[in-house]
Amino acid sequence: MKFDSVLAEVNGFGRFQKRNILLLVLPRMTLPFHFLLNNFIAAIPPHHCDISSLDDDGLFGNLSLKDRLHVSVPMQEDGTLSACQMFAEPQYQLLFNSSNSTNQPTVPCQDGWIYDTSTFKSTVVTEWDLVCDKRHMNRATATIFFMGVMTGAAVFGYLSDRFGRRRMILLSYVMTALFGFASAFSYDFSVFVAMRFFTGLGISGISIISTVLCIEWVDIKHRTAVGVLMSVDWSVCTSLLPIVAYFVNDWRYLMATVTSPLVIAMICWRWLPESARWLISNGKVHSAHFYLTKCAELNRRKEFMAELTPEMLSKVIVVENENRKYSYLDLWKTPRMRRLALLTGITWFGVACTYYGISLNVAGFGLNIYLTQFIYGVIELPAKAFVYFTVNKIGRRLSQAGTLILTGLLILCNMFIPPDKGIFRTAVGALGKMFSESSFTTVFLYTTELYPTVMRQNGLGYCSFMARTGVSVSPLIMFLEDVWPNLPHTVFALVALTSGLSASLLPETRNIRLPETIEDVEQTR
Repeated sequence: MKFDSVLAEVNGFGRFQKRNILLLVLPRMTLPFHFLLNNFIAAIPPHHCDISSLDDDGLFGNLSLKDRLHVSVPMQEDGTLSACQMFAEPQYQLLFNSSNSTNQPTVPCQDGWIYDTSTFKSTVVTEWDLVCDKRHMNRATATIFFMGVMTGAAVFGYLSDRFGRRRMILLSYVMTALFGFASAFSYDFSVFVAMRFFTGLGISGISIISTVLCIEWVDIKHRTAVGVLMSVDWSVCTSLLPIVAYFVNDWRYLMATVTSPLVIAMICWRWLPESARWLISNGKVHSAHFYLTKCAELNRRKEFMAELTPEMLSKVIVVENENRKYSYLDLWKTPRMRRLALLTGITWFGVACTYYGISLNVAGFGLNIYLTQFIYGVIELPAKAFVYFTVNKIGRRLSQAGTLILTGLLILCNMFIPPDKGIFRTAVGALGKMFSESSFTTVFLYTTELYPTVMRQNGLGYCSFMARTGVSVSPLIMFLEDVWPNLPHTVFALVALTSGLSASLLPETRNIRLPETIEDVEQTR
């Protein structure tokens, strides 16, 4: 008897499994909140130099604000005020003739900046003046957060295979909450960046462990439904984030607000079960029997567990070596595992790099930032239905490859739409976002099915590490717009197309039992 047969007997998608999904909704809410938070806390509002130092207690003070700005700050070619330059002294002649304003001597802002607070009450940009010469430090905050996520993927991938899913997800809750609230109360930029790094490290565990924990408790028949269902909370909360950010427009309060669901999640943790698959694979059959009995009781299948003893359960998964401890090195020791690691790594890098390349550039599509973020969240919901249909009808491999290739093509199309066509750019961008989200939804389910139980968390940790590498470089790719405005989009499109081709070389897993050992992967399936 295989473990999937045992699950089928105790009901592989009963009240027990549904309770697990509900218990993980609250902590998973924080994933899109924190991952996309930089769109709001690091937003750059319109700004100009603080011109108070030019007040000469004379004519300057009698001018209206509009005229004071006119004689103090040079105009740019598009008619807006310069954000980084001011005149060395008031140019009163410009009140009568503004045609020669470009010939007047200018200096960098001397006394800081004045920010427009009509959209954002405060952001990290206004807090630490991350504009002009410091604007790259602002983009670096997102990169450093995702470097933490990248590190956390490797750390929690190994630890959850070593010490179990349940204990490590609690550690993730505690770390994310602790450093998330610490970020909100940081009054030094260096401390803030460090806190964001560790917040990313902790939240990475929630991302990868919650998915595996749910999938390992579900039977073959319902695996696709659960994989797609678990990703719906991401899309709903992506749509919810701009609404929360609209009403909580101070970055410190917003940071605390999006972290707060973890307080309730820590209270609910006591009802989360350990993965029975992991327990059996690690020789802990009595603990596995305990949780399977709990599952059977809640699903009203107690009769089956009365006949299944721990000794019988130990034969459900044939363990190569109970005392063997697996590590990331085992991904590369055997031919098929090595090929699997290479292809999934490239796929995850491309999926994440393009998804966040679109998601972290919501201000670049010509519409209100809150509206664009909301549209980007809502468009992900039909993507879930699309994925549910395609992964069952045409399989995981073609769904993964197809959505990535379509994403790349839509990014290329958007390059040829003029900037003044904001609605059309947003529409094509949203469609690209839909297929990008489809590829992200598919890759979690697909990868979980590809790796064996003894290496599943290590495999997902490695893939998540590759994904966060892609996420970390996506804000840096945006710097390439200084070379050529369309160069970042070209890079994102090529990355999506390359990862789509890599996904097409992976094996199909539709309606196939989850592999339990490395030997299962190495055998022809």
